[in-house]
Amino acid sequence: MKHFPVFLNVAQKPIAVVGGGAAAVAKLRLLLKTEADITVYDPAPEVPIQTWEQEGRLKISRAPLSLSRARQAQLIYAASEDDSRDRCTQDIARAAGTWFNWVDNLQQSQFITPAIVDRDPVIVAIGTEGTAPVVARAIKRDVEERLPQNLGALARIGQSFRSLAQALPFGRLRRDFWSSYYFSKGPAAYDAAGVEGAKRALSELLARFQGASPKLGHVDFVGAGPGDPTLLTHKARVLLHEADVILHDRLVDRRILELARREATMIEVGKTGFGPAMAQEDIHQLMIEHAAQGAQVVRLKSGDPTVFGRLDEEIEAIAAHDISFSIVPGITAASAAAAAVGCSLTRRGRNAQLRLITGHDMAGYAEQDWRALAKPGAVAAIYMGKKAARFIQGRLLMHGADPLTPVSIIENSSRPEQVIRAAALNALTEALQDMAGPAVLLYGISPQSAAEHVFQPREADLCL
Repeated sequence: MKHFPVFLNVAQKPIAVVGGGAAAVAKLRLLLKTEADITVYDPAPEVPIQTWEQEGRLKISRAPLSLSRARQAQLIYAASEDDSRDRCTQDIARAAGTWFNWVDNLQQSQFITPAIVDRDPVIVAIGTEGTAPVVARAIKRDVEERLPQNLGALARIGQSFRSLAQALPFGRLRRDFWSSYYFSKGPAAYDAAGVEGAKRALSELLARFQGASPKLGHVDFVGAGPGDPTLLTHKARVLLHEADVILHDRLVDRRILELARREATMIEVGKTGFGPAMAQEDIHQLMIEHAAQGAQVVRLKSGDPTVFGRLDEEIEAIAAHDISFSIVPGITAASAAAAAVGCSLTRRGRNAQLRLITGHDMAGYAEQDWRALAKPGAVAAIYMGKKAARFIQGRLLMHGADPLTPVSIIENSSRPEQVIRAAALNALTEALQDMAGPAVLLYGISPQSAAEHVFQPREADLCL
């Protein structure tokens, strides 16, 4: 991020716009939404600017911008559409030490003006750092459609009640009160009876919340999916935004964590195979403690919480304390891996069943029905299988698996750093040697583009 977004208080502050043509008019349409003291410097400004002067909305100076006036200005816009004149304005602004924008010249500007959605006092600013104005306009259009026209009026009414709402405990109850007002009770009351109706609705809502019993805590077990934030379910996004406390696995993508409220308490409860990890009992205790205090807790798990996620243990722990819970599925790693290699996990004529297995369990390397897996056409998604690869390879070959059985290896599935490899079973361990990230092994499946990814071992490395 090169440009840090801020909202600058320009009420009664001087802003200078140098130029009186189309570019200046376009910029002024935005600036006139503010309470700034605007002066346009141009000898012959266009008619709209003259009209705004007549309406008392801005001043016009036919004389050029002087250094002394530039020093008084909070912001200066060069909008003459003449490079030499705009460069002169830039020199004056620099000499004055005043923030400067050269309209439609990102490289020469000290700040940029974003696209905005105006529901004063609710303002949404949208910027692309000048790289994609079409995208900014598309986002603006979408937000415009989503935000009700009366939102600004509701916000001003809400502001008048803010001191009264302080009587509600800080946190979840107060957030629920304001959420109910802005997105349910307030808009309906305003549409029915205007400002007075919205005020009555707010008073009634406040009285109801003041008399309400404290909410009990709750735990949501949420699947974060394989990593790509766009694969997160809508419900998962909503719960992340509402959560007071988020207990997340180490492998959850940071981009997903950024979807949470800034005020939420974030606790990493790291889970890595054969690596450092928080004790499971400690995770249980954290969920219980926070929920007992009335917190909305999200236990955020990689992939799908119902697949190798110790979900039953955690549910039993909180259920013993009468804490309510819900489960929000996520896309499991096997599905994401199959999508990455462009193949189905099941195929008519190949496999009528699919096994999801783990490379290790609490006792160490996990034993499986190796005889069934060694049969031609068998397919399995192997989780946490990197460190157990030699063990898995040996067991399968021992039980008669074809050494040339294909294995797709998908590291960091769905993430920007995703790597796909294909190897025969007898070359599996060698294919995994330089892979450091989490990986899923799709046993019995070749990628659609296998030729591009096939691991070519040395003959001496083959396990025969």
